[in-house]
Amino acid sequence: MDSPTHTRPNMKKHSGPGPDPLAYETEIYQKGLTYSRPPFTFTALDWEPLAAERMSAESKGYVTGNAGSGETARKNRLAFEKWSILPRRLVDTQKHFPDLSISIFGQDLPFPIALAPVGVQRIFNPDGEIASAKAAAKERVPYIMSTASSASIEEVARANGPDGDRWFQLYWPANEHDDITISILSRAKKAGFSVLVVTLDTFILGWRPSDMNNGYNPFLRSDQVGVAIGFTDPVFRKQFRETHGVEVEDEQGAAAAEWTRTVFPGFSHNWEDVKFLQRHWDGPIVLKGIQTVADAKKCVEIGVQGIVVSNHGGRQTDGGVSSLGVLPRIVDAVGAHLEVIFDSGIRCGADIAKAMALGAKMCLVGRPYVYGLVLGGEAGVSHVVKSLLGDLDLTLHLAGIPSVSPKVLNRDVLIREADL
Repeated sequence: MDSPTHTRPNMKKHSGPGPDPLAYETEIYQKGLTYSRPPFTFTALDWEPLAAERMSAESKGYVTGNAGSGETARKNRLAFEKWSILPRRLVDTQKHFPDLSISIFGQDLPFPIALAPVGVQRIFNPDGEIASAKAAAKERVPYIMSTASSASIEEVARANGPDGDRWFQLYWPANEHDDITISILSRAKKAGFSVLVVTLDTFILGWRPSDMNNGYNPFLRSDQVGVAIGFTDPVFRKQFRETHGVEVEDEQGAAAAEWTRTVFPGFSHNWEDVKFLQRHWDGPIVLKGIQTVADAKKCVEIGVQGIVVSNHGGRQTDGGVSSLGVLPRIVDAVGAHLEVIFDSGIRCGADIAKAMALGAKMCLVGRPYVYGLVLGGEAGVSHVVKSLLGDLDLTLHLAGIPSVSPKVLNRDVLIREADL
């Protein structure tokens, strides 16, 4: 018979910094001794359907929907099943559970995940980004704020706190609005955001049937959901006032539409334009949405510090390649020259382990924490983060993998199912 799980972490000694991911497991089992049940499920694939029961048709369609037929999103998930972890036995762990810490962009982080940029979070929970930013700080993972947030840059920074790690994601206005871009970047830097993540694949919203079925575009409503950064930006406000003769609050519908056209201009920037961001951002720049070796090599050539191998979770382009599928060849091409981050399809600890074994330095978690936000606000987001990290911790430990270092967590621990 297995020994009671709640006794195992008593011998646990994490060699990496930060909270103990398995303390959560211990807490749950200890409370279970007095017949207490946790408020949230630990079954990761149940987070979505449970959250869907609580959401409006509009918010459900927005977060669960995908581009076109959803083929790209399905490929993202199926790609993980093509790889299997090869466990090693009789590995002397020296009573240490795996070290999950990483170093990236000159920062030492206790865990190899960050909360992906997700906008309009107040359509999922009234506390929205404020709750997510607080949970990220509490759980010691970076919070990546979306340009499409329903809270201002300054509000999110306050919620994330003086010790939070926060990065800023940019939906990049057209060159004619460079003054607005400069203003956004200046505000983010002043508010303590350390890394700039530039999304390349969303200069216009993709063909999203679930949103169109509801006639729902959250960025066009007469409120601040999705446009709070614009409504609080001094340059945008000044231009709107000069053009329309009123403040944004007096014509919120028109202001929301104008801001949406500003950050989703309909057409892409080019490689040469990245120099502008490099001149106006003092810190690492990461380009998000890379899916080809050629583009990854171009990122090295222009001198950015990192990339996110991502297809926006399948929300932007139908029929696209899975992110995990292209990850190894991109890592092989550029992994020695910049930081490679993975995004799109993460749902559990094993997914994180596989992506890192294929060469990702860290992984972004998107939809799962949004479902946590729906189910329980800040506590729900914390639950998802702790669950994913605890799952990752035990997945590695039981497979005889002592850390997330590429020296031990690499392709040697994986095998293609098709090769068996």
